[in-house]
Amino acid sequence: IADAMVVARFLGATLVLPDIIGKSGDKRKFGEFYDINKFVRSLDGVIKVAKHQPAEVPSRKLVVVRVPNMVSKDYVAANLESLFRRKGKLRVTSYFPSLNRTKAESTEHMNPYSCLAMFDTLHLQSRLQEVVDSAIEKLQVSSRKSNGQFIAVDLSAEKCLESGATGRKSCYDALEIGQFLMKIGFHRDVTIYVTQSGWNRSLDPLRDIFPNTYTKDNILREDEKAKLNSQSSEFGRIIDFHICSQSDVFVPAFDSLFYKNVVGRRIASGKTQVLVPAELSSASASDYTSPYISKKSHFAYSCFC
Repeated sequence: IADAMVVARFLGATLVLPDIIGKSGDKRKFGEFYDINKFVRSLDGVIKVAKHQPAEVPSRKLVVVRVPNMVSKDYVAANLESLFRRKGKLRVTSYFPSLNRTKAESTEHMNPYSCLAMFDTLHLQSRLQEVVDSAIEKLQVSSRKSNGQFIAVDLSAEKCLESGATGRKSCYDALEIGQFLMKIGFHRDVTIYVTQSGWNRSLDPLRDIFPNTYTKDNILREDEKAKLNSQSSEFGRIIDFHICSQSDVFVPAFDSLFYKNVVGRRIASGKTQVLVPAELSSASASDYTSPYISKKSHFAYSCFC
């Protein structure tokens, strides 16, 4: 969405509100996730936004262009401008060249419109925001023995199996996460939220160490879970994103675009306690601070100096 906004700005085009397409290919309306009115107001004077695609523009006839994530003005001028002048209408999709850009590569492409797009335009629609707020409140209540603080862990047994990594460890399971948190001094009373979809036995070792360990299934109301199960899988991931962005500590069990985006949101809000497990002997939490934070290598630092 941010890339499409930047392209529209540099082409002087109108942005049509996009559909949200999940990993399984299911399509949802923008307004099912985000507050349309706040989105449009945030872009007032920046770009024009159309809430609906004009009836005379069949989506199947649009020219599809792929642009790199954090697309630059120079890229738009060199690759899209003449095509847009000829066709008049484009459908923009993004691809991600690398998760591991250097600071120079990351900040080189940032501009005020990218910053605006990523950090000040997308607000959850009110019902979904209520679900997120309710979940966070329950986690904070559960963690009252640890001053209302809780840890969010992005952990997925399936992801570790898919990675098939060899050599340097790049994915940590529930037991390893529990041992890591215990090693750096977290008390067993601390509350932990895990992004794993539903509870399965692979999470038991973490709960054995930290009894107050929860997934969405444990903290959402029955009506919220019913909606979650009947809707796009993206609803669950959005809930994960906002809980991980607002937790007191965030721990990614593996490298991913989700991890990078959560760190960006945390930098924007000043919540910079992001701890990355590593095969070190140190028991000091500060030695495990994400390099995105410790080296200020995340592109968000170019937006929040």
